[in-house]
Amino acid sequence: MKQTLITALLTLFSLNVSFIAASATETVPVRGTIVSPADPNIQYTGRISFANPERPAWNFPGIQIIAAFEGTSLKMMAKPGSGYFMARIDGAEPFKVAFTGRKDSVVTLATALPEGRHLVRLMYVIEGYEMYPEFWGFVLDKGRRLVAPPALPERKIEFIGNSITCGYGNEGTNAREHFEYETENHYFSYASLTARALDAQHWVVARSGIGAYRNFGGPKAGTPESNMPVQYEYTGYALAPNLRQNGGLLSMKWDFSRYQPDVICINLGTNDLSTNNYDVRLLKQGYKTLLKMVRQHNPKARIVFLCGSMLGGKELEIAKRLLNEVAAEAQKAGDREVYRFDFTPQNGDIGYGNDYHPSIWQHEKMAAELTAYLRSLMQWF
Repeated sequence: MKQTLITALLTLFSLNVSFIAASATETVPVRGTIVSPADPNIQYTGRISFANPERPAWNFPGIQIIAAFEGTSLKMMAKPGSGYFMARIDGAEPFKVAFTGRKDSVVTLATALPEGRHLVRLMYVIEGYEMYPEFWGFVLDKGRRLVAPPALPERKIEFIGNSITCGYGNEGTNAREHFEYETENHYFSYASLTARALDAQHWVVARSGIGAYRNFGGPKAGTPESNMPVQYEYTGYALAPNLRQNGGLLSMKWDFSRYQPDVICINLGTNDLSTNNYDVRLLKQGYKTLLKMVRQHNPKARIVFLCGSMLGGKELEIAKRLLNEVAAEAQKAGDREVYRFDFTPQNGDIGYGNDYHPSIWQHEKMAAELTAYLRSLMQWF
């Protein structure tokens, strides 16, 4: 299908139309009511650029698209190559949705549903900094429409992190295998599991390899051009390759008024300490720089520095010591809402994911630990 045809169709709002959608292998007819991404009944969570309301764009994991719809079927439209989502219809089991082909733009999410109103929840579950995903809307049964969805949870969490928070390799079963998008699933990450257990929204600023002062394999002096204190200010991973493909939308500064979390969990340091080429003094300064930035943009949030679960030995002790110092110094300086929490370090007894990252079972253990801590800290009973 030509791009111009797709663009024209998506500007139609809740009109009964039909079109031909090109999949990776064949051309198939898709008929029904096209729902624009700008429909006010669609809920979005996460750092998303709406500079083009017909093409919401992002690249951090964990963004959600939620809609209530009438009818018996639902299709989803997205930019070809956007990557992987998890979808859940009503109370059924969630399932993975793939936009991986060069021409995949329409995926069927549900057919033969009982007549009536239904709820779809979509979550982007990988890091999209190489893909620049975009949501292009829904296709409903002819003559049907979206209706008002349920209210979002009032509780709000933000997770700032690296590959662990993303869910890197958690669906993998071989610790010696390397990164693949197919085995990364943020839906089953400790962050997502914790948020669901606490009935909270969760927004994510995370990317594999990123550090508080030094990204994975970076020089001892650090990577100040692309570490988290730099990236936190932006809508997406702003310094990703081929940024111009997205028109620079994700390199726009983020509007922090759009989401003011109750609690912010920062899980960084694994990459800073992952190779024996780090500067402890600079790492501590990186933590302090990030804390200052996070506090500036979120004056009322409680901030929790997390540690684990991949570090061990000397590096684990360094990370814990530095984080304890940063939290204590912040409290002494007057910021009473900075806290510390340590995950149990992994030892392989419940498996590893790819590249020795936490397995799904390890994420479940981490989520159980963090859920209990946040429930007590926030009095979320």
